[in-house]
Amino acid sequence: MERCDFCELPVGGGCACSLKGKSRDGVGQDPEATSPEPRFPRGAILISPRGIAHRPGCKHQSDSEVGAPVWGWINDPDPLLWRRLNANSPARATKGNTKRIATRRCRNCDT
Repeated sequence: MERCDFCELPVGGGCACSLKGKSRDGVGQDPEATSPEPRFPRGAILISPRGIAHRPGCKHQSDSEVGAPVWGWINDPDPLLWRRLNANSPARATKGNTKRIATRRCRNCDT
């Protein structure tokens, strides 16, 4: 079963990410999606519901859709936390859903 890279729900079985922002009249668009200010500082770590750590600007998700209570994040992590992050060295969110714990890094963000 194919899962959405952003919300991690089954595509066509709960994921509505592809429906957001497609309206021509502006209805249903996220106002933060066009904001010139970045929502997360450079270096922040975003933590998905499945415990995957992402970086802001990840190519397969929209930062404007990342938010509590589904996602958690760390705004100012230790600069070396990203490289240390794994199942033996997890990272807990400090903002948003603070119960989220990342145990692995997104392969697309890890380059």
